[in-house]
Amino acid sequence: MNFDLDHTLFSYIPNTAEAAFFGLAEGLAKELNNWKQEEILKLQENKKLTPEKLNDILQRHPRLEKLVHKDEKQRTFIADTKSRTDMVSYVYDVTYGLVENNKDNLVLIDDSIVRGTTLRDSIVTITARLNPKRIVILSSAPQIRFPDCYGIDMSKMRDFVAFQALVQLLRETGREHLLQETYRRCKASENLPVEMIQNEVMPLYNHFGYCEISQRIAQIVTPKNIKPEVNIIFQTLDGLHKACPKHQGDWYFSGRYPTPGGNRVVNRAFMNFVEDRDERAY
Repeated sequence: MNFDLDHTLFSYIPNTAEAAFFGLAEGLAKELNNWKQEEILKLQENKKLTPEKLNDILQRHPRLEKLVHKDEKQRTFIADTKSRTDMVSYVYDVTYGLVENNKDNLVLIDDSIVRGTTLRDSIVTITARLNPKRIVILSSAPQIRFPDCYGIDMSKMRDFVAFQALVQLLRETGREHLLQETYRRCKASENLPVEMIQNEVMPLYNHFGYCEISQRIAQIVTPKNIKPEVNIIFQTLDGLHKACPKHQGDWYFSGRYPTPGGNRVVNRAFMNFVEDRDERAY
């Protein structure tokens, strides 16, 4: 945003991202305080500090708003695929009058981006109606790349927007053969003892940078004919561990499963994708 706080509005989506939003607001306040200190010292050094200029500096603050509202009765994440598609189109609403047409940037923090359905079918569309200059989605979680088999029912590779981005990039760069090579390795590992099975899907992600995949995800979740530029910035694994130092479970981000059975699940999920089988991997 080039430090243009006057034309940048910060908010969060959905309500579960509120805790992350408080952290973002705290970080913004710290950065702004550093800027204020530098500006005051600069004016003092040049003997140009006046009560009016001091007051102007002290009055600067980030624009924090609850811009997007969600119907608490609707839980799109736990709905089945068809119901989720129907629900996301009307479950959110926005507050009008907060955004200056074609001048303001929107920065919206989300707790995580799994399928991208809500962003594509609801959030990006309705916030674009406010005519912002740019929409930036921040994900407090890293890219969700792999299935979970320990509690959260995320078992289908094709559902993950990060995996969709990976597949698109492989095909566009002439490396689609890597999908078949990975499939053959997964197939060959089916009968191995469970302790010898490795995550065969993980190396595919090494062909592209983290930001490359983020940029492709932004393209996937941006509906056609949307005027504002849409960017997505994901938390990094290192950043996640720094934020949650006592909670090291990161397998759906990193692919490092705590049990050998997790590797079997991710390989099975990938084979289901290649075989076009719409079923759970466990």
